[in-house]
Amino acid sequence: MEKKTIYYSDELHDDFAGVGERPQIEIGEDYKYINKNILWRIARFIVYRVFVTPFAFLFCRLKFGMKTVGKEKIKPFKKSGLYLYGNHTQIPADGFIPNIITFPQDAHIVVNPDNVALRGTRNLMMMLGAVPTPTNLRGFSAFHKALAERIAQKRAVVIYPEAHIWPYYTGIRPFPSTSFRYPAKDGAPVFAFTVTYRKSKRGKPRIVTYVDGPFFSENENVRMREKELRDTVYKAMCARAYTDENYSFTEYIKKDTEKEEKQ
Repeated sequence: MEKKTIYYSDELHDDFAGVGERPQIEIGEDYKYINKNILWRIARFIVYRVFVTPFAFLFCRLKFGMKTVGKEKIKPFKKSGLYLYGNHTQIPADGFIPNIITFPQDAHIVVNPDNVALRGTRNLMMMLGAVPTPTNLRGFSAFHKALAERIAQKRAVVIYPEAHIWPYYTGIRPFPSTSFRYPAKDGAPVFAFTVTYRKSKRGKPRIVTYVDGPFFSENENVRMREKELRDTVYKAMCARAYTDENYSFTEYIKKDTEKEEKQ
């Protein structure tokens, strides 16, 4: 794989997913996060387990020779529901990796609303576990209830706190503590998964994914629990990412830094 250079301006908001502009959708208080129709649920099982799960395993294995380290740490908690936080560096693998880590536990991934904006694929995305974030304040009550119900169903809720995709990025971008509010409130175990890269003999990227946790906070204050969980996960991900083994196939250079160097 030929090495690339990408210039960025803002670590928190720049996105290099390469996906074109999508239609907008309103995700409000009346959005149906959980479909309990029996026919829909049967169709979801067929799509999710019969077709997509095997494809996810094959895709990650054949394209990236993916190896997962520490997956056994999750096993004791698969019957209690859990939160899984990871770095956002791949399309479409970031939609597959959590399913491999949590299998046979279902994984529900928090996504941007535009992921369910296309009518033709909206039901498919929901069947694959997409949980879109609300587009207005009134929608957050239903969103929070949906996440709580998935935890009660003993499933995994997956969150990419960096929010935006930076392909093959080998660092960990700063992220706020807001997405840790959910485990801070319900006390469910928190795990981190960190995707790292290796260079194969043929020069192609290989993925090694590390799983760390469980993480809890005993602080009596919810806000402090939120911050402690964020800091613990960030520290764990940095420890996995910032090693000599993590090979950079794409170099990311901040535009302001480049100007300063020229001066």
